[in-house]
Amino acid sequence: MKYMENGSFQNNPLMRLTLWGTFVFLTGLWVSNFGMYFSRMSLSPASVAAYYRGSEETFQEGRTFGSMVESSHGHFAMMAMVLLVLTHLYLFVPGPRRLKAAFVGGTFAAAFLSEASGWLVRFVHPAFAILKPVAFLASQAFLGLMLGLLAAFLIRAGRRSVLRAVE
Repeated sequence: MKYMENGSFQNNPLMRLTLWGTFVFLTGLWVSNFGMYFSRMSLSPASVAAYYRGSEETFQEGRTFGSMVESSHGHFAMMAMVLLVLTHLYLFVPGPRRLKAAFVGGTFAAAFLSEASGWLVRFVHPAFAILKPVAFLASQAFLGLMLGLLAAFLIRAGRRSVLRAVE
């Protein structure tokens, strides 16, 4: 991380390559999040409630406690690591400290609410179904913005490195 902190990664093409590789995989995760979400439900609270609670009209069974635990177990572990990496990289992008704190806090809060909202819909009340699409869109917006800012930062760093090599 010293390379990020003091900016010397800009002079190290292998470090920039590693960061670009990470960016590509995180972008793939971001895109596939949309596919996974919309393959199961839409943004309507009714479709969210039907997915988690089941639907007699479509003969769809509700999610079981066991399937919810299994899903949450994987999501909590992976999201912790993904958000740790992405927010950590984002902290090195130049910008106001308060904005960074809001982005980091908002990202973790939206991701947690996205996971928790399914539990609330399934085991508390179907009215919580409005939270799932809101939290999903918020978490995707935070992730997308951070990925965009990280890409812009890496592009600028690459240009600065090329300019230094020419001088």
